[in-house]
Amino acid sequence: MSSRHRAREGALQILYLWDMRKQPVSEAIDSFYGSLSSEDCAPQPQRDPFVEQLVRGTVNEIATTDERITRHAEHWRIERMPTVDRNILRLAVYEMLNTDTPAPVLIDEALELARRFSGEESVHFVNGVLDAVRRELKDPAKSAPFGS
Repeated sequence: MSSRHRAREGALQILYLWDMRKQPVSEAIDSFYGSLSSEDCAPQPQRDPFVEQLVRGTVNEIATTDERITRHAEHWRIERMPTVDRNILRLAVYEMLNTDTPAPVLIDEALELARRFSGEESVHFVNGVLDAVRRELKDPAKSAPFGS
């Protein structure tokens, strides 16, 4: 398993904590890393800068990512989506918009996260939404906000 894949798993878990607990992102990050050590005297695991970049970037761009997700998730309001699915989508859309990682790689990563942390029905849903976002990004004319 690549370190980028592990980083995305960690980022998803932190985003889940952040979303469920409605706490500041720094607290969610601290809570995640705190949960990784089994004893009080055990050293804290090394923090991965890529994990924090993904988490903080996703949270900072939440309005943009949620708008794109909502536009392509037919009949689903973002707040009604399962928390895991919502955050898998947020993470993948954030990376599509802000990194050089190819969209097909990001979609595959998101599908793996959905298989591991959600279920097969979610895999199909995540794939459909992310593929629509990918197509929109390839055609900038389609990405203009409503009413533009």
